Amino acid sequence: MEDNRTEEREIALEVHDLHICYRILKSFSIKKSLLHMLRGQKVKPEIYEAVRGVSFSLPKGEILGIIGKNGSGKSTMLRAIAGIFSPDEGYIDLHEHSIALLSIGVGFQRELTGRENIVLSGMLLGFSEEAVRAKMDEIVEFADLGKFIDMPVRTYSSGMHSKLAFSITAILETDIMLVDEVLSVGDWKFKKKSFAKMEELINDSDRTVVIVSHNMEHLRSLCTKILWLHDGEIKMMGPTDEVLPAYQEYMNK
Repeated sequence: MEDNRTEEREIALEVHDLHICYRILKSFSIKKSLLHMLRGQKVKPEIYEAVRGVSFSLPKGEILGIIGKNGSGKSTMLRAIAGIFSPDEGYIDLHEHSIALLSIGVGFQRELTGRENIVLSGMLLGFSEEAVRAKMDEIVEFADLGKFIDMPVRTYSSGMHSKLAFSITAILETDIMLVDEVLSVGDWKFKKKSFAKMEELINDSDRTVVIVSHNMEHLRSLCTKILWLHDGEIKMMGPTDEVLPAYQEYMNK
């Protein structure tokens, strides 16, 4: 009997015919550039389409893993869903759900301290300053950065950055969490703690999670469904135990 539960569940996230392009200026010598300007010629950028007509919908409470070789458009699409990139075509509908992106190098002001960035990040996620400060001690404790919490983020290592990013989003708990390789960064103790916290968050049937990762074990343990991107297009999407073996077989050829 066909399972129609997906159709009956509330949709948390919808991506329709998504196209995202990069415009790449080819390198020119100063002499050639001046000649082009003198002749009134414009330097035409090369167009690279990173995401090509991707469509899918995600029911509330689903845990979606996104896989694909480097350059397949995974992080680009995640940033578009987070509102960092604007689609060239198509649309993304969050159905009024709050959303947060966990990604190294995204979202922090380098000259502000970790504590100041907690407040700023929380407010950018839509929380009031009062609500963020009410969770401040819990976030600081989970991040476990010691004296660095009151030092500028520019002094942080990538592992410390990931600890703070994960702690903010995990403790403030938005409706939709986007996770871009953050679970694979940081010391062993924090990896274990963050993975346990992610499992706890996932057990909340109201939370929807999208995870980009190359770690097959994490995806197998956490995800209910996998989307395989290849050269910016969907190659396969379905249950984790069907898509992961197909992807691993393809990558081992």
